[in-house]
Amino acid sequence: MGLKECEVFCLKNCSCTAYASANISAGGSGCITWYGDLRDIKQFTDAAQDFFIRVSASDLAQLSKNSNAHNRKRVIEILEGSAAIILALLSACCLVINKRRNDKKRSKSLASYEGMYESEHAEISIFDLSTIINATENFSDANKLGTGGFGSVYKGHLKDGQVIAVKRLSETSGQGTEEFKNEVTLNAKLQHRNLVRLLGCCVQRGEKMLVYEYLPNKSLESFIFDKTKGSLLDWGKRFEIIHGIARGMLYLHQDSRLRIIHRDLKASNVLLDASMQPKISDFGMARIFGGDQIEANTNRVVGTYGYMSPEYAMVGHFSEKSDVFSFGVLCLEIITGRKNNNHYDQEQSQHLVGYVWDSWKDEKALDVVDPLLGDSYKAREVLRYIHIGLLCVQPFANDRPTMSEVVFMLCNETNLPSAKEPGFVFRLENHSSVKHSSSASRNIC
Repeated sequence: MGLKECEVFCLKNCSCTAYASANISAGGSGCITWYGDLRDIKQFTDAAQDFFIRVSASDLAQLSKNSNAHNRKRVIEILEGSAAIILALLSACCLVINKRRNDKKRSKSLASYEGMYESEHAEISIFDLSTIINATENFSDANKLGTGGFGSVYKGHLKDGQVIAVKRLSETSGQGTEEFKNEVTLNAKLQHRNLVRLLGCCVQRGEKMLVYEYLPNKSLESFIFDKTKGSLLDWGKRFEIIHGIARGMLYLHQDSRLRIIHRDLKASNVLLDASMQPKISDFGMARIFGGDQIEANTNRVVGTYGYMSPEYAMVGHFSEKSDVFSFGVLCLEIITGRKNNNHYDQEQSQHLVGYVWDSWKDEKALDVVDPLLGDSYKAREVLRYIHIGLLCVQPFANDRPTMSEVVFMLCNETNLPSAKEPGFVFRLENHSSVKHSSSASRNIC
């Protein structure tokens, strides 16, 4: 590895604080990197070696007259000269850092994320905290887009004019280190028009933040369950949203480099861009299946009641069919404009799926269609989509279609199998978001 490759290797890991060439007597082949505190620094009487140190833009601004230092995201200062000059600059850096942060806390925080930015995960940017603060006007309330159990989301403007959404995790957030790393590494590998795009992250001074593309229409939940905004979604637009979500889920299950089980698909985790195209978000709870793996079990059930499949909610068994169940619930919510975990009829059903099923078997399925749709839909088409939604929420996983079959059924006039009574695992007293072992499911917005 040459010096240039060594630089690239260090830049790809946010924990890397310095690097230098190895084997200088043999021409400088190889690479030495430092993580956290700088150790093993020695002073030589002659033949000093070049040493490259990562310095934050805000700290470097106090050491350099160069005005460009204020506008750069990441800075590697090339320090050439004698070891005495290097030691003097190191001392100055330490003084600045000691005034602004606790070294031990920062080292511990960075150590928690060591390995997260290996070359295979290095497709996102690392944002400096000062850049995020400037973009969001120091996390002003005027820029706050929403608040959840994880913390808050803020709108921001970068100096190049790009608009971003910053997910700032609170210290008391249920989303811990593993979920944060999981969301970063997965999003770095996933690219699809129906998945929200992660631009980068920031781990600094005890902060954990994710930087996303900004989607002006926020979540699907803010539209379909709102009587005013819901009127903006005619059947044609809801048709496109259902198709977009299905294509995004098919990509996760089958077409991406990884086989991903989302485990928390719901209306609040589907964001809408300026043209109302859906983008699936929040991969903190997602899991990767490798090779020929098709299912798994967990003692840590996460997600949201109302969207969780029976086998997952009760015994922690999850698979692609668990996501299919969630998609079916979401499909019915989009058609009806109603939440699955709302109370409907004490005599018959306490949730939307049961309410739709009762209407379906009584051949009154059109009664459940959102009144805001008016006459913008074709009855035959809507009935077909209700049928597909009911097939997705069958009580046994083997009876549910795969996402590839769902996409085919949505796009083609083909004969559909008969739907059976759905799996009823939700009760009125248990319709809130839960996590069996720790905290509640989180939303992006």
